[in-house]
Amino acid sequence: MIPYARWLGIDAEVVDGELLGKLVFTDPLIGNPVLPALHGGTIGALIESTAIFRLFWEAETVVIPKTINLTVAYLRSGKPVDTFAQAHMTKHGRRVASVWVEVWQEDRERPIATGTVNLLIEPLEQ
Repeated sequence: MIPYARWLGIDAEVVDGELLGKLVFTDPLIGNPVLPALHGGTIGALIESTAIFRLFWEAETVVIPKTINLTVAYLRSGKPVDTFAQAHMTKHGRRVASVWVEVWQEDRERPIATGTVNLLIEPLEQ
């Protein structure tokens, strides 16, 4: 487990054969207490972590990849409930992988955010 992900309460689980990232809601994750709404950084961390989980799921690597860049599109306010993410590998090269991630809460058809993560892979020694 990635220490930062563990600290935020992000974990991976397999549901019906799909690898999902899950952010378990806790009060410190609130960014705007007036709404209340999840802090955007926690949603970005869920996107990044889920992309890394996906890479571990598909690639032959045991080293945590380095994030090259992360782009997040915030579509809706994140409610104070558990949040889920699914990653789709869009490109997997020898050194770089590109992963697209969608994030939702109660209704998977109404995502609260999407993101693209480019990761630097350290290949296994041959």
